[in-house]
Amino acid sequence: MQTRAAAFFDLDKTIIAKSSTLAFGRPFFHGGLINRRAVLKSTYAQFVYLLGGADGDQMDRMRDYLKALCTGWDAEQVNQIVDEALHDLIDPLIYDEAAALIEEHHDAGRDVVIVSTSGAEIVEPIGIMLGADRVIATRMVVADGRYTGDIEFYAYGPHKATAITELASQAGYDLAASYAYSDSATDLPMLEVVGQPHVVNPDKALRREAAERGWPILEFRRPVSLRDRLGRLSAPSPRMAGAAVGAGMVAGVAWWVTRRTRRGSGA
Repeated sequence: MQTRAAAFFDLDKTIIAKSSTLAFGRPFFHGGLINRRAVLKSTYAQFVYLLGGADGDQMDRMRDYLKALCTGWDAEQVNQIVDEALHDLIDPLIYDEAAALIEEHHDAGRDVVIVSTSGAEIVEPIGIMLGADRVIATRMVVADGRYTGDIEFYAYGPHKATAITELASQAGYDLAASYAYSDSATDLPMLEVVGQPHVVNPDKALRREAAERGWPILEFRRPVSLRDRLGRLSAPSPRMAGAAVGAGMVAGVAWWVTRRTRRGSGA
């Protein structure tokens, strides 16, 4: 198989300026999927997330909370809410620097792959909007049109690296010549699996790792409406597919609960 390079992008705080999952709190409320209290919690979680990110324990708690929260949701209703709200919520959040990088990689003949812990229901439409060639994202189990609460694959930490390696084998990507971008130390496995790792708006732990390893540190600061750049972005690839992994719909709510629980216990 002929090999070529690819560029793997984390989504939240790397391509977009906030959590893709938390951005849908209000549309999910209006659709009757979550209550008003959950919306307020997700708004607070968004603020905290932007300040510091989430560590491994918090992400695991998010996953468990999500499993309970989404059980019984109608999958078609979720997809419809995401489709209707996507452009209004996500379009203004795209980092101009990230959009330019996506364009540069496509111009250089590299596939662009978004790798996110958020749910495929959210990440796949964003991938299409950005012109990504493929997506690796969390996928929940659906039976009889409803979420069962089980997770088919959790796109987080080492699971991201495993999925990237498997995709590279299938698609013929040369990982030694490929690029990866992320903001979080939890994505170290993803960054280590490629030959050209870059950190974007890194948390403290990742900034320290990048400095020690000599990895480039990028600062993205300019969110821009994607509508203003559509003519300069590549069209979506017909291969664009939701290659599964992860957990995500309202994970930020779980994170807020985790922080409050730890605070109350004195942890």
